[in-house]
Parts: sequence; C-alpha cells; structure tokens
Amino acid sequence: MPSLWKRITFSVASVLCVGSVVLLVVALSTERWVTGRILCKTGAEIVNASHPEMEQFIGNIYYGLFQGGKSKKCGLGTRRSKIFIFPKLVRTLNGGLHMMVILFLFVAIGFALVSLFFCIFNARKVPYQSIKGHKGLYLWNLIAALFGALGVLCFLAAMRCHSLTERVANYKENLFVLVVLDDSLDWSFWLGVSSIATHFAVCGVVAMSRIKLPKPEIKKPEEPTISALDLLY
Repeated sequence: MPSLWKRITFSVASVLCVGSVVLLVVALSTERWVTGRILCKTGAEIVNASHPEMEQFIGNIYYGLFQGGKSKKCGLGTRRSKIFIFPKLVRTLNGGLHMMVILFLFVAIGFALVSLFFCIFNARKVPYQSIKGHKGLYLWNLIAALFGALGVLCFLAAMRCHSLTERVANYKENLFVLVVLDDSLDWSFWLGVSSIATHFAVCGVVAMSRIKLPKPEIKKPEEPTISALDLLY
C-alpha cells in the first residue's frame, strides 16, 4: 500500500490528467481557434469608399477545427453565415495538414487517458515494474505533450504559411472578394497549449511523490527508575 504522501500526489496527478483531457475535448469542440476581421474588397471598390467609410465594409470571422462563422458587410447590411470545415471546405485547404492537427490531438487525448489510468493505479498499489511506476508516467505524459505540441504547431503552420483564414473566408464567395485585415489565435487554441503545460505539471507532481518525508518519531514513555532507597521503604 502506498504511503499517504504518494496517495495524495498521485491523486493530484490524476486530477491534472483529467483536466488535460477536458481541455483538449473543449478545444476540439469549440469554434474559437482563430478570430479576425475581414474587409469586403469588392463592395468597397464599387462605391469607391474612403478611409472613414471602410468601417462599413469590415466584418468578422471565427472558426475552429470543424466549424465556425462569419459576418460580412458588402453594402447590403450585415450578412451572417455558418462555416463547416467538413466535408467540402477541407478540400480547398491543406487537407492533410488539417487532418494531422485533429489526429495529433486525439492521440494526445489517448495518452492522457493512459497516464490517468497509471496515476490511479499508483495511488492504490505499489507497482512491481518500473514502466508502471514513475518512469511509465514520465513516458506517457511526455508522449501526450509531444503529440499535443505537434497538433498546435501544425495548426500554426496552416494558419501562417497556407493563408488558412483567407481560404476559409472566401469559400463559396462567387461575387465578393474578402480580404483578411487581421487574424489572431483565440482561447480555443490556448486551451490546447494549456493541456500541454498540464502534462509537464503532472511530471512535476510525480517527481514530488518520490520525496521521502520524515516519519514522526513516537517517544516511548520513560520507565520509572527504582533506587535502592525505594526498595528499603
């Protein structure tokens, strides 16, 4: 049976593993990986809009790994539309890179669950094999962090090097040309980054479990000493 200190540290590590899985699931399912502003270039050119009038042709866009939305202003008021990455839009993007992002994040979730299982196992029992103990936990968490980092980096590459936002914004736009004024990473992306940091925190907690705390010494009650004078009485 593990000591109280080890049960506490491995329980904390288990909570962190659950947190990592939750962060990745939320990041995958939400639509705020990227947010930005888009200019309806065609509408602005038709009316020959001056700089102050440009604000009337600037809309917004947001999207995640599976869907998103945009609101464009082309002189006919604000028009909102939903964006679905699958099954057609992904063909106009770098589909292989986009699928790698999703695959890497799902693999990271899988290894985070493996780490969770071994944290619970170590909190209840003392493993006989090192792969089931501290070394195994270091390995599973580092692999989960690695795949999470690969997913995040692949998304950054798609966004910065392959004009991801511009392609998403102009999908099925036959009459108007939309120009991306600016785009930035939003909270869904940073949830994925936080999940990576969580695995390093797990490794730190597991390392703390190896600290041997001093055991409290129980003082034995002193036995009364009987002298020769006591025996005479």
